[in-house]
Amino acid sequence: MLLAFGLSQTSNAQIQFGVKGGVNYNSNSIKETSTDVFNGAKSKTGYHGGIWLRAKLPIVGFYIRPELVYTNLENEVFYKTSNETTTHTFQKIDIPVLLGKKIFGIGNVFIGPSFQYILDSDFGIEDIKNVEADGFTVGLQFGGGIEFGKLGIDVRWERGFSDVESSFVGNLGNVEYDTRVNQIIVGLSIQL
Repeated sequence: MLLAFGLSQTSNAQIQFGVKGGVNYNSNSIKETSTDVFNGAKSKTGYHGGIWLRAKLPIVGFYIRPELVYTNLENEVFYKTSNETTTHTFQKIDIPVLLGKKIFGIGNVFIGPSFQYILDSDFGIEDIKNVEADGFTVGLQFGGGIEFGKLGIDVRWERGFSDVESSFVGNLGNVEYDTRVNQIIVGLSIQL
């Protein structure tokens, strides 16, 4: 009887999917770890785009929402060695797995881990060559949003748990720095 009840609840689970995109405000994501080479990091706006899936969990009233998102982020930093301002850009794949709850019929709140893989990291200056970044990191996302039919808007905060050890070869040799993500994400999603 329990197996039959469990199967009937699973078949009643609502599954939705769609696409999403939006802007990211990256806040001071460069922290030095080995030498004093950079002076400050001015945040710039980045962007993201991807797909999502939402499945209502039977009985408990929550949903789970995994996503697959491409993200491009930038910071502007002052490179003391050459007295130049340069842009630090990195691209990553994010896979947040969010646990959420609908509230008041149109709103929702959610929280969950975000698994990230750094695809590329680069500076817009010739002095800095061979930028390397750790590939895989884990962070946390939480936030809320509203939905109007098939259109949704949400705001999230993301913070990296693990240090992202990055390094480059420049005039000072091999320099290591931390590019842990700390960002506000504003997204628009459309259910297909």
